[in-house]
Amino acid sequence: MGLVHANITLSNSVKSELAPVGVKCLVDSGSTYLVIPQHIATQLELNVLETREATTADGGSHTVPYAGPVRVSFENRNCFAGALIMGDEVLLGAVPMEDMDLVVLPKMLKLSVNPDSPNIPRGHVK
Repeated sequence: MGLVHANITLSNSVKSELAPVGVKCLVDSGSTYLVIPQHIATQLELNVLETREATTADGGSHTVPYAGPVRVSFENRNCFAGALIMGDEVLLGAVPMEDMDLVVLPKMLKLSVNPDSPNIPRGHVK
């Protein structure tokens, strides 16, 4: 399977007067969080809430800033998430994908809303 990319919109959910930022992100269901580079965090004027430890694909452990809240939008879905600030590209991990009820279509190398719930996100609460 190749890499899956998607176009998402990020915005500061506290400072609604700031313009949202449209970005192409790497979709990675094996990662946990939303990850954004420093220049996006600066543009959205996000507040750093704490530091978190992140393990990268090479096995390295890094202490990185965790900021938010970020509003993430994809097609007809939205969620609010915290974001790790690191790297040079936006990465959409499993937590925001689950929150928006999104699925990866591996044959098409595409991110999509869940076809079983096309109109509104569905989730489990028990």
